[in-house]
Amino acid sequence: MSSGTERLVEQIERSRDELSRALADTELVSDRARYADVNRRWSQLQDAFGLAERWRDAAGRAAEAADLLAEGDDDDVRAIQREALEEMEALEGDIREAMVEPDPNDERDVIVEIRAAAGGEEAALFARDLLDVYTRYASSRRFAVEQLSLSAADAGGVKEATLAVKGKGAYSVFKHEAGVHRVQRVPETESQGRIHTSTATVAVLPEVEDVDVKVEEKDLKIDVYRSSGPGGQSVNTTDSAVRITHVPTGIVVSMQDEKSQLQNKERAMRVLRARLYEKALEEQNAEITAARRAQLGSGERSEKVRTYNYPQNRVTDHRVNLTVPLREQVLQGALGDITSALAAEERRILLATQADEEGLG
Repeated sequence: MSSGTERLVEQIERSRDELSRALADTELVSDRARYADVNRRWSQLQDAFGLAERWRDAAGRAAEAADLLAEGDDDDVRAIQREALEEMEALEGDIREAMVEPDPNDERDVIVEIRAAAGGEEAALFARDLLDVYTRYASSRRFAVEQLSLSAADAGGVKEATLAVKGKGAYSVFKHEAGVHRVQRVPETESQGRIHTSTATVAVLPEVEDVDVKVEEKDLKIDVYRSSGPGGQSVNTTDSAVRITHVPTGIVVSMQDEKSQLQNKERAMRVLRARLYEKALEEQNAEITAARRAQLGSGERSEKVRTYNYPQNRVTDHRVNLTVPLREQVLQGALGDITSALAAEERRILLATQADEEGLG
C-alpha cells in the first residue's frame, strides 16, 4: 500500500467534506465569486471523489483479508487480498491524475496580443501571418473570433493586433502560444536569396469579468483622439479613438478600430481588465511572474518558443521538440498536434511536481 496514495485519498476526502459544508452554507449564494469557485471545485473533483471511494473500499477488503490470513492461511482469502491490492495499485495513477488541479483559467475566453518584434518589415509580415493562423485555428475549433484592434504596417504587415477568442476552453487551447515566435525565410525584396530571421511576440490573457477585477473609475485617465492609419494619416473625422491609462499600475490600452468612442472604450476596458487580472496573479505567485517573463521575453532573435522555417517547410516547437509541416498544416490553422503535445507536457510536469511533493516520485 502506498502511503503517498493514502495521503492523497485523505486529501480528497477532506476536500469533499469541506466543499460539502460550503455547499450547505445558506449564505454561499450571496457571494457570487465564492459560489462559482466552490461549484467549480466540486465539479472538478467529482472523478477524484469516486476514485477515492473505490480505493477505500479496496483497502478495506485488503485489510479484512489480512486479518483473516493472520488467523490461518486460506487460498480464497488470499485471492481476495491479491485482487484488492491489485485494484489499489491500479487506482494510484488515476487518483494522482485526478488530483492535478487544472489551471483555473482554462475554461475562460481569451485575449491574444500579437506584436511584431525584431526584423522590421519582415517581422510585421510575420505578425500578419500569425494573426491569420490564429484566426483559422480558432474557427476550426468552433470558437468565435473578434478582432479588437489592429495597427497596420507598410507592405501589408501588422505592427500589433489584439484578438478576443470566445468559447469554452479557449484559454486552455491558446495559452501555450505565448512567447517569442521566430521566422526564417527569404524576403521578397531579397535579391541575393539570403534567409532573414525575424520575430513576433504573442501574449495570451484570460478574459475576465467585472466580478474578477474591480476597476475604479477614479483610477482611470481616459484620453480621446482622432484615429490614424498607416503613416499617421487620419482615418476618422471625429475623436473616437480611446486611450485608457490605469494610473496605479501605469498600464495603458489604446483602441481606435471602431468609429464609436463608446465601443473603443468598451474594448479597451476588456483588455485592461485582462492585464490587471494577470498582474494580480503575478503578484500572488512568483512562478506566474516567471512564466509571464518567459511568455514575452525581449523579442530578440535568440529567444523563441517556436521556429517557422519556410525554406525547409517546417515548424518546430522547441518546448516539446515537435516538428510539423508549415504550409500544409500550420499556415492552414492546423495547430492541433502542437497544442496536444504542449498540453500533455504541461500535465506531465504537473504530475511530476505532485509526485515530488507527495513523496511518490
